[in-house]
Amino acid sequence: MKIAKVVGVAISTVKEPRLEDSKLLLVNDADQTGKIVGTPYIAQDVVGVGPDELVIVVQGSSARVAAWDNNAPVDAVIVGILDSLQFEGRTTFRKH
Repeated sequence: MKIAKVVGVAISTVKEPRLEDSKLLLVNDADQTGKIVGTPYIAQDVVGVGPDELVIVVQGSSARVAAWDNNAPVDAVIVGILDSLQFEGRTTFRKH
């Protein structure tokens, strides 16, 4: 699992049939404070995430399981919204 931040929306009017009811978001990996690291990628949202939220992302075979279809053409799925993070004994992120 990874920490990521929602940075945008990916809109696709034509897509693989198993993704037709899916909300696709642009996310960036983040560190324990919510600071963005790396380059953005697309993740399927299965929990109803809002803009700028810090989320939990799974990738690879775990993503297909989270999408409820082991044959789904997904590589990244948002499976949770973070309320807070504690790192080395202190709170580094708290949702407003």
